[in-house]
Amino acid sequence: MNGILLLLPVFLPLVLGLLSYFLPIRSESCRRLVYSLLILGTTALAWAAILLCDDGTFTLLHFSHRLTIAFRMDGAARLFAGLSATLWPFTMLYGFDYMRHEKHLHMFWAFFTASFGVTLGIAFSANMMTMYLFYELLTLATLPLVMQPMTRAAKKAGIKYLVYSISGAALAFIGLVFLAIHDAVDFTLGGHLAGYDGDLSMLLAVFALSFVGFGVKAAIWPLHGWLPSAAVAPTPVTALLHAVAVVKAGAFACIRLIYYSFGPDILSGTWAQQLALLLPIITIVYGSCMSLKQRHFKLRLAYSTVSNLSYILFAAALMTTQALAASFLHLIVHSVVKIMAFFTAGAVLHYAHREYVPQLEGLGRYMPVTFACFTAAACALTGIPPFNGFVSKWYIAQAAVDTGAALPLVGFAALLVSALLTAVYMFQVVLKAWFPRTEAPAIPEGSAHEAGWMMTVPTAILAAACLLMGLFPQWLLDVIGKAVGL
Repeated sequence: MNGILLLLPVFLPLVLGLLSYFLPIRSESCRRLVYSLLILGTTALAWAAILLCDDGTFTLLHFSHRLTIAFRMDGAARLFAGLSATLWPFTMLYGFDYMRHEKHLHMFWAFFTASFGVTLGIAFSANMMTMYLFYELLTLATLPLVMQPMTRAAKKAGIKYLVYSISGAALAFIGLVFLAIHDAVDFTLGGHLAGYDGDLSMLLAVFALSFVGFGVKAAIWPLHGWLPSAAVAPTPVTALLHAVAVVKAGAFACIRLIYYSFGPDILSGTWAQQLALLLPIITIVYGSCMSLKQRHFKLRLAYSTVSNLSYILFAAALMTTQALAASFLHLIVHSVVKIMAFFTAGAVLHYAHREYVPQLEGLGRYMPVTFACFTAAACALTGIPPFNGFVSKWYIAQAAVDTGAALPLVGFAALLVSALLTAVYMFQVVLKAWFPRTEAPAIPEGSAHEAGWMMTVPTAILAAACLLMGLFPQWLLDVIGKAVGL
């Protein structure tokens, strides 16, 4: 029973999504029906697996006693799969409106669906071999989505994304080989290498390379360049890339690497841990500074993602159980906030035909729901209570301070600097939209209006979720605590 429950939500959307590429679907209503059934069916299957599966491992393919393709439902899998299964249907509904006048829709929806299955494959992976396979498949499944407009800029962004992703995966492959040699491929909370008696410098070097390799998808500095370039993709794609499918897969892989493969016991206090802390600290401040410089609305949000992803990596690199919980908390919180923020940017682009921050003056009057939601996103990303961003940032800061070590305290200072910069670059948009300058040019009547219900309803629900998660965080904290053994 476990095997069927784990395999169906992974392979059903992957296989049927790719097969749907060859179906002659011409009617928009027919297309919506087909992909609604696929996405919602996958969501139902994923939640069935999350709720009904025990912690047993199901082996699909057996290459050797060290290398298998296997799936398992543990606490981390439940968190990442639950996040994906929650946010994918929102993006589907949003995309039905946003994409209806775009070209290459058969390609978009086929790979959108297939990517869902691949992401769940990463979540349900029982070992590094399986996760690595689906990690590589995710690059291939999302590449057509990045290139979907098929413009010169989109093709260039796609090639850049492919080069960065393959290069990162090559570094991560070194870790897979090392773990396989030492019979430590399976995921176990605490890792397998606490009793390692080999060359420690070799182990630390392999970990560092693997961390940086998986960190490419999490847009860690200086290997973040692909993410801002991918902002040329349609908003449903960038929302998924920045919230769940790619960047969070990178962060999730780094968490698996630290806590479930190598193990914090052998890494804590080493130069490899210092590197794993230092790179996110730099990225947190760098991403915030770059966001402040951007005049393009989506690019501003893209660099904000670069910064916030490293909150997750920084917390993970603290290598304590409390930090692991904080890392998962921000992974979930940022996903909800950032997908909603990109939804607002897409609504502005589609229904007000504006894509630069200086052009947003006075739009709050014409798009009140959209900019009310963006205001919620600004509060959450800045970390203002009672929104959910405050809760996750509080726990990350607390985990850093509790270590008492120098570099985590530097990271704590970086969090404060980033919060200040975030307030500036997010609330600049809020103030322009709601309180335009008196000398600002008037918006021509009929040139801007609120988005349709398929775009505003998902955005508004996610905005409400940001507030409710901040007001009542204990249930989520309990779920995460149980997942990580707190």
